[in-house]
Amino acid sequence: MSALFNFHSFLTVVLLVICTCTYIKLQFPAFLQEKTGFRGFFWKAARIGERLSPWVAMACFMMGISVIIF
Repeated sequence: MSALFNFHSFLTVVLLVICTCTYIKLQFPAFLQEKTGFRGFFWKAARIGERLSPWVAMACFMMGISVIIF
């Protein structure tokens, strides 16, 4: 089943994209400098990860617990 049709999988993919983009931006800041186009999407995901890091971390923790339990 595709991640678009399963809400739990969709949330997992979104959290992984946010965390990955934030990590890439911290390690290679020149890679995500463009704020428009295809790289702009990843720049925005990295910005969400930077500004909402406590909430993203809590969401990742809750997602990890739900994957272990269910």
